[in-house]
Amino acid sequence: MIRTLQRKFTVTAMIAVTVLLVLLLGGINLFNAISVSRESDELMDLLCAREDFGPAPMGPSFGEEPRDGVFGRSPDEDDRRSALSFTVRFDGEGTLLGVDLGNLSSLTEAEAEALGRQALEGGQTEGRLDARRYRIVTPAPDHRTVVFLDLSRQRHELLRIGAFSALGGLAAWCAMLVLVRFLGKLAIRPVAENVQRQRQFVTDAGHELKTPLAIIQANAEALELTAGESKYSRNIRAQVARLTDLTRNLLTLARFDEDGAAPSLTELDLSSLAAEGVESFRAPAEQKGLRLTADIAQNVTVLADREQMKQLLSILLDNAVKYCAPDGEIALTLRREDRATLRLSNTVTDQSADPARLFDRFYRPDASRSRETGGYGIGLSAAQAIVRLHKGSLEAAYEGDAMVFTLRLP
Repeated sequence: MIRTLQRKFTVTAMIAVTVLLVLLLGGINLFNAISVSRESDELMDLLCAREDFGPAPMGPSFGEEPRDGVFGRSPDEDDRRSALSFTVRFDGEGTLLGVDLGNLSSLTEAEAEALGRQALEGGQTEGRLDARRYRIVTPAPDHRTVVFLDLSRQRHELLRIGAFSALGGLAAWCAMLVLVRFLGKLAIRPVAENVQRQRQFVTDAGHELKTPLAIIQANAEALELTAGESKYSRNIRAQVARLTDLTRNLLTLARFDEDGAAPSLTELDLSSLAAEGVESFRAPAEQKGLRLTADIAQNVTVLADREQMKQLLSILLDNAVKYCAPDGEIALTLRREDRATLRLSNTVTDQSADPARLFDRFYRPDASRSRETGGYGIGLSAAQAIVRLHKGSLEAAYEGDAMVFTLRLP
């Protein structure tokens, strides 16, 4: 129990930490990328203005004050001189007029001319060629100049910051995982121990009830042997049977809630088990005037615990008999589809119950009718617990005038 709660606490906390780290580090890198892009825009404006190739403003965009702070700065003359930039000039016919490589030493004039012509052929006034950004200006009708700005340093810096952020985020995530696991034990233990004591109380109380119930049952039978059957003895036996069923289901739920309650799986012939279950409930159904039919495919096998499957089928069939409409019909079908699929339907006159809540503990939509039928609203909860232990599914839904339970097992 403690391990289960601690695992849920750890998973929930780490999901929150992961979302927070992703938003925080992602926001920082996004802001950094926007800042670098803005600075490169301003530097390109400054390069074009200083070369006197057009009306581009110097420094920041037109109408803005120069920036100089931790959130970025406007480029100045020193930035222009140290920038990795070069220019290529052409006349109106596309003839090369000159190349200015600036302070670049890794590029030849021929390579710069090829890049300039590639930019002109692109048909756009500005764009990117690999890590280089360019802008085409026309200082005169018969002249075109391509200004290039190499952004490989900025790109490398962005990648470096991104890598450091990822490594730092991963280290922080691992540190938080260790811290959350440590603190989770301290935070969850009191709650888990309280729940454990409650479940232990249910288990102990259930076992303690077995003996007096058995004694009451034996005494009622003894009274009937000596004084004959009466309505009082019948009521005693009926209430003892109800309390016995309730105790058994409570113990089942308590046992399944405990850690290590995994079923003992063996290859089980579900077809023969379902047939046995139908035959055992045929007499109670007939006594209430109900028609019980079965359509069971042969050799439908599953990996399951035999005793738990018997209890599961008994709960479902008992529920169908209790809550079937007068003179109604109960139908059970078993087929092998992608999984073993068992469908159990019984006609109903009242469809006020919420099918999704039928598996909640002590859920009874009609308390007066539950008293008449002997139900406590806990049997289907035990059935659902058994199905989950077997990695299956159990669903309820209305189909026409019938309530249909669909059981699927791997």
